[in-house]
Amino acid sequence: MSIFLFVVFILLIFINVPISIALGSASLIFFLVSGNFPLELIPQRMFAALDSFPLMAAPFFILAGKLMEHGGISQRLIDFAQSLVGQLRGGLAHVGIVTCIFFAALSGSGSATTAAVGSILIPYMVKEGYDRAFSTAVQAAGGTTGIVIPPSVPLILYGVSAGVSVSSLFIAGIIPGLMIGLSLILVSYVISVIKGYQGTQDKMNVKKLAVSFRKAFLSLLMPVIILGGIYGGIFTPTEASVVAVVYGFFIGFFVYRQINFSVLREILVSSVVTTSVILLLISTASLFGMILTRERIPQTVAETFMDSPLTPLIIMLLVNVFLLIVGTFMETIASVIILTPILLPVVTGLGMDPIHFGIVMIANLSIGLITPPVGINLFVGSQVGQVPYEKLVRAILPFLVMMIVDVLLLTFLPGISMFLVDVLES
Repeated sequence: MSIFLFVVFILLIFINVPISIALGSASLIFFLVSGNFPLELIPQRMFAALDSFPLMAAPFFILAGKLMEHGGISQRLIDFAQSLVGQLRGGLAHVGIVTCIFFAALSGSGSATTAAVGSILIPYMVKEGYDRAFSTAVQAAGGTTGIVIPPSVPLILYGVSAGVSVSSLFIAGIIPGLMIGLSLILVSYVISVIKGYQGTQDKMNVKKLAVSFRKAFLSLLMPVIILGGIYGGIFTPTEASVVAVVYGFFIGFFVYRQINFSVLREILVSSVVTTSVILLLISTASLFGMILTRERIPQTVAETFMDSPLTPLIIMLLVNVFLLIVGTFMETIASVIILTPILLPVVTGLGMDPIHFGIVMIANLSIGLITPPVGINLFVGSQVGQVPYEKLVRAILPFLVMMIVDVLLLTFLPGISMFLVDVLES
């Protein structure tokens, strides 16, 4: 019967049924065909999946991210990043990635980061002589840090699904997110040297750096408040998400004055739509996951790997390849919710810490943001940068290869993810 469940689900996906509807429909059909489950269990299970205090952080961080996206912080972050790294070869490319890192720590969204930074920086890079496809690829790749660096909605959903601390996941994501960002800067530097792109004409200017930092200070302060508050014991991650909303609204409305009531209405509507899609996906995925658990699919997968002659190294490589393939055609949030119950018993059976695996999983799935055919950052970048999709795919390949190397490093060097967690929890 479990094979029947997957066959129905894959058929629905194949005919372009939205993932949340496909999950719910496949589960309902399984209920009707098997006859082993009372139908009233469906709404009960779907509601129970959403009745979670840690999960409340997701819609609030989504709203906070959209407030920041529309709140006038992009240009300030770009100016600050340019004063930091603009003088290097290919300086504007590095500015784009550094700005994406800063913005990712505010929005927690890969596509929002790509859109907000790219809409300003891509035209500027093209004007300065950079190839349009390369300029767009830089922003699309830089946007992937949005789901690794906290606050990150996929990290929250992984924490809820795996039953691990969201606070610890946030802390564990800091160094990996920065590492991925720095590796992307390395790629952009090499490409810039090959193509002869120069840095900005201005030399490092301490005064200019101080001025740009002062203008961007309130924006940069937000992740400090969130993470500092969580680990200072002032508030939980869920409470931190509400603080982020209040802070984002205050800066955008009263300080930067980029948000008015018309923009606020747009932000609220967009946040409600995004949240509704995610919550529907969570509830139907929970129903799907309940069937998998009762059919012992996760346990069977774990036992199969544990009883196989494969070494732990090979098993982890296979898990990474599997996540990489799934990320190419399935949306990140859906992948996290569906695959966490299946893969977690496998990796914990190998002795891997669930928090470490969470970072590896999210970093791996972040590659899917820039991988055809689903890669949402590619679609956003193509629209913002006015680049044909096929041309952008070719330009993104060097960044794609580097991110695969990053994931392998994160997998087999757990200290990268766990160092700050061990220090703060010791």
